[in-house]
This record gives sequence, C-alpha cells and structure tokens, in this order.
Amino acid sequence: MQKSIKNSSPINLALVPLAAEPIAHLGAFPITNTMVNAWIVTAFFVLVAFIATRRKTGVPRGIHNALEAIIDVLSSEIEKIAGSRKLARQFFPLIATIFFVVLANNWLGLIPGTGTVGVYGIMHGETELIPLLRSAGSDLNFTLAIAVVAVVFSHFAGVRAVGVVDYFSKFVNIKGIFKAIKHGPMAIVTAIIEFGVGLIEIIGEVAKTLSLSLRLFGNVFAGEILMTVMLGLASYVVPIPFMFLEILVGVVQATVFAMLTLVYLVIATTPHGGHDDHHA
Repeated sequence: MQKSIKNSSPINLALVPLAAEPIAHLGAFPITNTMVNAWIVTAFFVLVAFIATRRKTGVPRGIHNALEAIIDVLSSEIEKIAGSRKLARQFFPLIATIFFVVLANNWLGLIPGTGTVGVYGIMHGETELIPLLRSAGSDLNFTLAIAVVAVVFSHFAGVRAVGVVDYFSKFVNIKGIFKAIKHGPMAIVTAIIEFGVGLIEIIGEVAKTLSLSLRLFGNVFAGEILMTVMLGLASYVVPIPFMFLEILVGVVQATVFAMLTLVYLVIATTPHGGHDDHHA
C-alpha cells in the first residue's frame, strides 16, 4: 500500500509508481524497497525452518504441531493433483515454497507502514516520498523471477521423468519426421504438422512464464492502487473491508500460482502421447 500525501509545497507524490523505488545502492547495484520486503520474508522462513528442525521430542507440540498440520494439508492437496504420493513428495518442496513465499510477500504488503513510511528524494525529476518497504509482488522483477524458476524446474522434471529425447520431441519432433519416411507421404505430412505444433508449444512455454508473472503482478499492483485510493478518500473505517479483501486476494493468488506450477510439472512429467497410447 502507498498512501498519497498532498502538500502545498512543490512536492509531488505518485500514487503507486510502476517500478520499485531504489532506497540505496551497493556499488552500482540498486537496492529497491521491494527487495527489502523479499529479504524480510526470506529471513522469516529461515527462522521458521530453524525452529522446525530443532524439535527435541517425537511428539510434535506447539509450533511444531501447527507446522505438521499445515504440511499434511498442503501435501494432501498436492497429491490430489499430482495423482500419486511419489510425485507429490517430489514436487512438494517447490510448490510449498512458492505458495508460502508468494503468500507472505502479499500479506507483508498490507502491514501498516508498508508503502507509507519512507524518506523524501528525487524521483523522475521531482521530490517524492520513497517508501522504505513495498510489497514484492508489486515488482514485476520478483514475479517474473518466480515464474521463470517454476517453468524451468518443470522442464528439468520432465527431462528427468521421460528422458531428454522424448521430452524435447514434443517441441521439435525431428525424430518423428525421420520415422515417418518409412510410412509414406501421409505420415510425413502428419509429422511435419506435429513439428509445427511443437514450435507452437515453444511459444506456449514463453506465454506460461509471462502469464504467471503478469497475473500475480497485476493483482497485487491493482490492490495497491485500490488501497491507495481508499486511504485517500478516508483514512479510517472505510479501508478496513478492502484490507480483508486484499488478505483473501493474497491467499487466492498464492494458491493459483502454486497450483498452476503443479499442473505444469504434472504435464511435463507425463510421457508425450501417453494418453493416446493408453487409449489405443
């Protein structure tokens, strides 16, 4: 959230800048406010992992009991989509990490002070308030990075499950063209069509990355604009229902991102043409 502040001085504050604002520099490398939020979330989960691995009794108690309950629920939901316990256990680390990281970054952006506490500086040639903290989900670099990790990992999982040749044959079906030569002209035409479909699949992989990143970015960024407008209209009471709405949106977006990643993993690890072979 970023609260708009009006001033009689020539200070001009943008409601919600599209790009994350740099608050410091490490040499020539800018450190933005969204990076600080992401580091806070990372430090939080490192602390949780440290506590979770320090259990001294066989029976979970307190926070360990809560963590095991969350893991059981999440793993059971993953197993429903993956179709097997083996795949669920294989995909769980990535899916759980994506879900909790996206959720924590979305919720951290709703904490009072995020987007409203900062320092004045020169931005775009004008003096503006530069927030010290800003939701990482409103930074396209953050959402694009997670989307790239999700899609690239799905390719690695696919290669590991079905082999290099069989996996990449669904993108560039060169092997199918050579095999079709033995079966006559119609088989060659079919193989060429499949080759073209494979090229479309490559475009689809790029589209998956963009859709994952833009969906999350668009929803979080739109939520920041909505909260900014509400806070500009009334600072008390009125924004509260929208705060609860943004909490729900944070859960929905984290779930959608994680489940789409899981679907991509399941599709990637399914042998190419497996459904047709089974039907035959």
